Amino acid sequence: QVQLVESGGGSVHAGGSLRLSCAASGVTNSACMGWFRHAPGKEREAVATIYTGDLITYYADSVKGRFTISQGNAQNTVFLQMNSLKFEDTATYYCAAVAPRGTFGPCTPSPNLYIYWGPGTQVTVSS
Repeated sequence: QVQLVESGGGSVHAGGSLRLSCAASGVTNSACMGWFRHAPGKEREAVATIYTGDLITYYADSVKGRFTISQGNAQNTVFLQMNSLKFEDTATYYCAAVAPRGTFGPCTPSPNLYIYWGPGTQVTVSS
């Protein structure tokens, strides 16, 4: 049984940084993992994805240059380093795992294609 647990959310001022962690128990092979976020009144959107086999990544345009997704020492652990946070980054952030992927290229940013989800962690950025 796959279980995802996020940690690291909190409240920061604009310009600050946070680091989110996701531990995926039960994911034993290389897999697509990603961070998504859901703000009130908006649709759930992809922030960043990574394939734990070859570490190919995808970033949403809104976070490029500010956020970094990475894999921990354990293949089933991923991090999201968030720097230069903006008010509009305020959302509940979710870790997701296991999605289809083509032979090459990044993991899909479509949240509907991810099978397993964590409960979410709140990130609040004050301006």
